[in-house]
Amino acid sequence: MSDAILPGATLGMLGSGQLGRMFAIAARRMGYRIHVLSPDQDSPTGQVADREYVAEYEDLEAVREFAQGVSVVSFEFENVPASTTETVGEIVPVRPGGHVLHVTQNRNREKTTLSEAGLPVTPFAPVRSEEELRVAVEALKTPGVLKTAGGGYDGKGQRIIQAASEALPMWEDLGRQEATYEAFIDFQGECSLVAARGVTGEFVAYPLFENEHANHILDVTLCPARVPQQVREDAEQIARAIFEILDVVGVLCVEYFWTQDDRLLINELAPRPHNSGHLTVDAHLTCQFEQQVRAVCGLPLGSVRQHRPSAMVNLLGDLWEGGEPDWKSVAAHSTTKLHLYGKHEARIGRKMGHLTALADDIESARSNALAARETLK
Repeated sequence: MSDAILPGATLGMLGSGQLGRMFAIAARRMGYRIHVLSPDQDSPTGQVADREYVAEYEDLEAVREFAQGVSVVSFEFENVPASTTETVGEIVPVRPGGHVLHVTQNRNREKTTLSEAGLPVTPFAPVRSEEELRVAVEALKTPGVLKTAGGGYDGKGQRIIQAASEALPMWEDLGRQEATYEAFIDFQGECSLVAARGVTGEFVAYPLFENEHANHILDVTLCPARVPQQVREDAEQIARAIFEILDVVGVLCVEYFWTQDDRLLINELAPRPHNSGHLTVDAHLTCQFEQQVRAVCGLPLGSVRQHRPSAMVNLLGDLWEGGEPDWKSVAAHSTTKLHLYGKHEARIGRKMGHLTALADDIESARSNALAARETLK
């Protein structure tokens, strides 16, 4: 504990969206100050931070000034340039480290690292040329999914290949950039596990989350997941191995496909708190954002005990199409909690907030969350 960064210190956040905002709220509640750096002004994180640096991540002079004013830096999205984390790392610790970002910023690098460690990943092949694309499709067959190796999220940068003849046109549609071709998985569900690891190697994992997507965007998360006990245990064991292999200090989410024969395949990693973990704010003794604060500051990790079964539903910009949503009506749902992110512009598919419902059983939590969202319309 002698090297712990204690309350009263200033923490740095790279990235200024909703994940940084909720990190800042958790940190301020614990007595820390927050500085944030991103290209955006009056951002969701900046609105609750003590100081908002508005600069491009490649502006290394601004990055140095930012780093000199904090005791440790974390991040809320994985596409921070390597030069940025290297510059910060010369001044204060970056947690998780730049080496974790290096692996997770590229799907081919990520899947190769995990596969070589003997962990179960979706069958894949790298695509950097027409020949590699042809070989990948021939080996893994169709249907399959072609994904850009970097930068994609919420279904962006992905194309489903139904026939071999579609592969080249789809790759050209993605700009012929480096990609990953993955075999199509016949899964019965998608799950995620959020966990944290401290500077001493202490590890805690939240219960497995069950996820439902709409238009490639997370729509509903349930906790605990409705899966066999062995699947839950496998998810935690795999996640623990990933944290050790990558030497993660901080929070990381493992996204899984749950197959028809009750196996788990790693879909991808997010080296930060995750959308599916938002329900921990209301449903668990220690939320994923407080856990991130504890981990990066070298404090003991908190309990992940769950109060009651819970469900989270995302609020996308689509809800604003008919005007401002009916906040008074949703407030009438007494067991449902509203979280809005402070974004200025509502756009189709943009995550503007979420609702979390608590109940005596998971089915009731799910139906209550969905009913509450319907009232917003």
